[in-house]
Amino acid sequence: MAKTASKYISFDSDGHLVADEGAGTASSASEVAEGASLKAAVAYALDAIVDAASALPENAAALIAPAQREEPADPEEATLTVARYTRSTIGDDFAVSPETAARPRALVVASAKNARAFVGPMEQAGLDVVFATVDNRSLDGFARRQLPTYNLGSTSAAVSAEQLSGNIYTVLSAAKECGASLIFLDSPTAALAEDEYFLRHARKRGLRVFAPAAEGTQLMGWMELLPAADGLAVPTAAPWESAAPAAADDDEGPTHWRRCHACKLFFDKEEIISEGFTCPACGTLQRLRSDERLALTVDAGSFEEWNAQMADSDPLAFPGYPEKIADQREKSGLEEAVRTGRATIAGLPVAIGVMESGFFMGSMGHVVGEKVAALIDRAIEERLPVVVFCASGGARMQEGLTSLMQMAKVSCAVERLGRAALPFITVLTDPTTGGVTASFAMQGDIILAEPGALIGFAGQRVIRDTIKQELPEGFQTAEFALEHGLIDAIVERSQLRSVLAQLLALHAPSDAERVVTYHSVMDALQVGAGAYGTVSVALEARMAGERLRAEEVASGFLRKVPVVGGLIGRGAGEGAAEEADRRELDRHARREARRAGIEGQAAAGSAWESVQIARNVHRPTARRYIDGIVEGFIELHGDRSFADDGAILAGVGWISGHPVTVIAQEKGVNLADRVARNFGCPQPEGYRKSLRLMREAEKFDRPILCLVDTQGAFCGTEAEERGQGNAIADNLVAMAGLRVPVVSVLLGEGGSGGALALAVSNRVAMQEHAVYSVLSPEGFASILWKDGKRAPEAAEVMKMNARAVFEGGIVDAVISEGEGPAHENPDEAVAAVRDYVREAYKELADLTPDELIAQRQERFAKF
Repeated sequence: MAKTASKYISFDSDGHLVADEGAGTASSASEVAEGASLKAAVAYALDAIVDAASALPENAAALIAPAQREEPADPEEATLTVARYTRSTIGDDFAVSPETAARPRALVVASAKNARAFVGPMEQAGLDVVFATVDNRSLDGFARRQLPTYNLGSTSAAVSAEQLSGNIYTVLSAAKECGASLIFLDSPTAALAEDEYFLRHARKRGLRVFAPAAEGTQLMGWMELLPAADGLAVPTAAPWESAAPAAADDDEGPTHWRRCHACKLFFDKEEIISEGFTCPACGTLQRLRSDERLALTVDAGSFEEWNAQMADSDPLAFPGYPEKIADQREKSGLEEAVRTGRATIAGLPVAIGVMESGFFMGSMGHVVGEKVAALIDRAIEERLPVVVFCASGGARMQEGLTSLMQMAKVSCAVERLGRAALPFITVLTDPTTGGVTASFAMQGDIILAEPGALIGFAGQRVIRDTIKQELPEGFQTAEFALEHGLIDAIVERSQLRSVLAQLLALHAPSDAERVVTYHSVMDALQVGAGAYGTVSVALEARMAGERLRAEEVASGFLRKVPVVGGLIGRGAGEGAAEEADRRELDRHARREARRAGIEGQAAAGSAWESVQIARNVHRPTARRYIDGIVEGFIELHGDRSFADDGAILAGVGWISGHPVTVIAQEKGVNLADRVARNFGCPQPEGYRKSLRLMREAEKFDRPILCLVDTQGAFCGTEAEERGQGNAIADNLVAMAGLRVPVVSVLLGEGGSGGALALAVSNRVAMQEHAVYSVLSPEGFASILWKDGKRAPEAAEVMKMNARAVFEGGIVDAVISEGEGPAHENPDEAVAAVRDYVREAYKELADLTPDELIAQRQERFAKF
């Protein structure tokens, strides 16, 4: 928030204004030179404030010379009756009417400890004081009995006493209701004292705001708080509100005020905008209108609306329904609960739909279903990707079964879009429920969500009444959906435009005249669509790679697109934390070794040495390789049915300027992360997530990179209940028939079917110190020899080290890790894997889909 400008004015010993206002520059009365008279004081005395306020408006004009107040220019700013103890709509004529009473009224917003200290000085100065309270208990017992009070409201789970007493709208409403012309704050550092929006609104309404110049100067050391001299004496409208704004809906005040749907407090719209459309009090993301959403998302001036008007439908002849539709249109300025059209994001064309929660709560009736289906069909005709921002309360009850049928109508359109191999991206915003959730919202190839969005099918009240239980905290939120594998990612609103641009680029059709890469998209977001090159793909890929390497050398940091799930890469100041993580991992490794009962060092060059190196807790995990190989990696989550398995790290990005899908087994970078990721042992939902992304890659003709590093698939009752064997089997048969190039690299451990489930590929390679086996050497020794301590011997017998596996023809190459193991020189190891992957894709690029399948199946048929 902006800091205030404090106006200091000097008075003589009689409390009269000294003409030279510019002389005073100190910050408090305590700074007056020793022996100086009161004439040198630089703050208001209370009695001078009272004298001036008692003769408004003449003396007030002489006191601070305010600008002449104009009549409100905005016809929509209206005043509603303000009832005591309530907050209601206020507008431009909220300004306090001048009164000539002998005792001017002041609203005092003070903490309990300061309230008692204010009583004597203010009453002695002749003020008619009203103290603000919250829940009628902000003051101590004495103050409540002796002083007039005004209750600002009641606290709740979403609103604290501090937030209520610091809310602009609430305090201005209280001043109007109690007839105050002055507002006193108990501290120069109070929230309102430093709130530029509050001071601008107060001045606009003729209210004077004061705070102590310093602690302990309540009697004479007051300074007036004025808005900063920024030329914004009157709050301005949002940039897209330059045209005459539409009337607000029931959930909003007039033009300059906006109500948070969560905490129910009102805020200056400009403040909401400056906070990124986040409530300043409770932090809740505010629901956006379609014009706001488009302004934040698409390129300026690029939106071309389609099917703005369609004939209404009233299949039930529902009483009052046509009138209700007309009322909603008048209040919102919209035709229906969705707007559709064509736009560009970073210069990339897209068919876009934006639902309006403010129009019938975004409910889906005939017109909504028809507009979304028409959007998709036109996108197919024009070969455009489709992005839909969802916000809906569900089906529109007034249209009965016709409303229900829209779910099927739009689903049919989505199927046609999929058949055309065009991407469908949905963004779930607050709220997305009912029939929209149960149809196109959850049918996206990629499903994104805003933080905290309400997402669910049935209403919480219905669920609670059905199961007769309280619902868990966070139930039916975006975070709940991510944890349960129902969506791909949660994206901060400020990053949605960038993430959508990258996703559109990753799905863009090949175009010899328009080269789209990660860097060109990032440049286009900054400087415009002219950043896209018109050179050949090969040259662009080479240039992008050269620039990437130059950036890495210069800064050591690879730019990434921020998405919930964490960036891949190391942030500043992590050295000490990493060292602590290393020590913790070492202790864990020693405990595991003692538990296994295997002691002693492995012989140099032996298979058991490779096992120990592959299991080294400091060995780079898949995350490090993705960081070094893949540009603009966007992690995608979930199996869309049960959970998101952290043991599988998967997503999309760029390798050498080409879109790829990456699927990796991730052990974790520290002990806590390893526990969360189950030490890299996937659950069934992890394999189902990988299969989902493989199918998506095939749909959009993207090569697949699999990074393998697991002891094996997780063994446990839960995994068996959810079909661990089924999940692995499904992966094997699906990979056998994938019509895109698939490359797999074993980075560390390759344990049994859990590793093979990501290794039925056209090219399979192992790092120099990786291992690959039918089961762990401990398991082999225990089963065959009934002695798990013979694991080193078993490792030799199983021929599980990289050189032996290569000689057996199981893998196509062994990748050097550099002068030492990968954990000693990770950068060299990453670079070697990157070079192998690039070369492998180059070799596979000319094969047709049928040839890729044939080559892959022949490769495994020979074993």
